[in-house]
Amino acid sequence: MAKPRFLQRRIAASKMTISHQQPWPIKLALVALVIGLGGAIAMWTYDLGRSFAFGPQFSVERLDLLQRQVETLAAERDKLAATASTIESQQNIEKSTQKQLGDQVKTLTSENLKLKDDLAFFESLMPAATGPEGITVQRIKAEMAAPNQLRYRVLVMQGGKGGRDFVGEMQFSLNLVVAGKPAIMQFPDAKAGEAGKLKLTFRHYQRQEGLITLPDNAVVKSIQVKIMDKGVQRAQQSINL
Repeated sequence: MAKPRFLQRRIAASKMTISHQQPWPIKLALVALVIGLGGAIAMWTYDLGRSFAFGPQFSVERLDLLQRQVETLAAERDKLAATASTIESQQNIEKSTQKQLGDQVKTLTSENLKLKDDLAFFESLMPAATGPEGITVQRIKAEMAAPNQLRYRVLVMQGGKGGRDFVGEMQFSLNLVVAGKPAIMQFPDAKAGEAGKLKLTFRHYQRQEGLITLPDNAVVKSIQVKIMDKGVQRAQQSINL
C-alpha cells in the first residue's frame, strides 16, 4: 500500500540535518585574529624577557655608555694604584734613610765617647804621673748591654817620659748581689789561662773595651780594675754602679 505523499515528505523532513554555513570572509577574519593574538603574546613575552635581562631601556647606545664608564673607572683605578705604589716606595726610602741616620748617630756617639776619653788622656799628660812607673787607670766606664752582660771601657796610660813600652795585663774584680746574697766575681777567670787574659802593650796609652758575662739575675754594685805586670800590681781604680 502506498503511503500518502504528504507522509513521505514529513518523514524525509524528519531526517534532514540543519547546518548553518558561515561565509569564508568571516572564517578568514577569525584566523587572522588568532594569528595576531599569538604574535602579540610572543612579542610581549620577548620584551618582558629582554627587560629582565638588560633593563627596561636597553639599547646599543646605553651599552656603549656603560663600556666607556667601565674604561674610565679602570683608568682611575690604575692611576690610584700607581700613586699608591709611588707613595709606598717613598715611605720605604724614608724608612731606610731614617735607619741609616740612626746607625750614623750611634756610630758618631760611640766615636764621641772615644774622643772624650782621648781628650781626658791628653789632658792627664800635663801633670806628673802619680802611680808607680807612671802607669794609671785613667777612666772606667761600664753599662749593662743586656740583662746578663756588662759592657766596659777602660783607658790606661803611662805618664812621665814613658821611655819604654809597658807590657802587662788587666784584671776586673766585680762586687755582685746574686739572689739577694753578695758575691765577688773575677774577670778574666783564672781558669781561662793565658788565652783568656786581657793583654796590654803600649807606650803612651791603650783603650780596652769588651763584654763581661754575668750570672743570671746578678746586680753589679762596684767594679775594680787592676793593672798587673808579671804578677805585680802597677795601678788600680774602682767605680760604683
